[in-house]
Amino acid sequence: MARRVGTPSAREHRATDTTLAKRAPVVVVTGASAGVGRAVVRAWARKGARLGLLARGRDGLDAARREVEAAGGEALVVPTDVASAEEVEAAATAVEETLGPIDVWVNNAMVSVFSPVSEMTADEIRRVTEVTYLGTVHGTLSALRRMKPRDRGAIVQVGSALAYRGIPLQAAYCGAKHAIQGFVDSLRCELLHEGSRVRLSMVQLPALNTPQFDWVRTRLPGRPQPVPPIFQPEVAAAAIVWAAEHDRREVWVGLPTVVTILANRLAPGLVERYLARTGYAAQQTSEPVAPGRPDNLLEPLPGDHGAHGAFDARAYPWSIQAWMTTHPKTVAAAAGAIAFVGGALRGITRRAA
Repeated sequence: MARRVGTPSAREHRATDTTLAKRAPVVVVTGASAGVGRAVVRAWARKGARLGLLARGRDGLDAARREVEAAGGEALVVPTDVASAEEVEAAATAVEETLGPIDVWVNNAMVSVFSPVSEMTADEIRRVTEVTYLGTVHGTLSALRRMKPRDRGAIVQVGSALAYRGIPLQAAYCGAKHAIQGFVDSLRCELLHEGSRVRLSMVQLPALNTPQFDWVRTRLPGRPQPVPPIFQPEVAAAAIVWAAEHDRREVWVGLPTVVTILANRLAPGLVERYLARTGYAAQQTSEPVAPGRPDNLLEPLPGDHGAHGAFDARAYPWSIQAWMTTHPKTVAAAAGAIAFVGGALRGITRRAA
């Protein structure tokens, strides 16, 4: 059967893939200055990637660049507010002009407000939506403009268990993550319809020990905290890098994420009553919020805040579930070996009887 004019042949695809394998990938990370984004930058730097670092805070971006360079890599800092489609597009152009064609785009930037809905303002909800949801849309559009004509590349959306299950006191953020989920589902259908080789994945994360809880806008009486159990951001970063390198539509990270999503599918009303009873206390500590506490909703806070937040003593550095998800061949081989040994032992037992 003759192939369509302008469509690369299988041999051409293989040649392109071989070329990519021989050079360091170009990776764009939004929200790269701190938290999960900073952990993702470090993970890609260890793999030798050339990195486009996008975020609002220059101090954190410069520190991330130095870490990449210390690992022997190359990084371009592009201060960017992802709420602006024009800024994101300009950043994408700068990355390609400096580092080369973008192979991976990770949409991670976010802001949030901890508050009952009735106490929030429309401007606060709009800002969370513009950064967390529309920032993802803007990044995806800029990535697609470059990846679709080349018929290759990977876009990873950093999601959350809250993309499936809204919780009290984070309505704007939950709404944005739900919106990303719907956007991704629609886009994935379109890419399949077009036969595109651009890969699209969403990584649903658990509660993480990141600096956001020190700078998120809040109306809670107690200091905000991630809902336990808490994981270190490196657990998320490993899954995000894995998703970029594998053809997996969605990756659930951590057993709490799995339990949350499945429980909400099976008994959403029961989950709502549980969250109504426990969700307020679970999201704050007994330590009161300091008067005049600054937040990063509208502007970044100065300084380098790194990847970790204030909950190192309570955060798990690993997840068995995440490891099993990202090592399916090893898990399958182990399961096969266990089944073989079990069958052999049953045979021996029957013969002995």
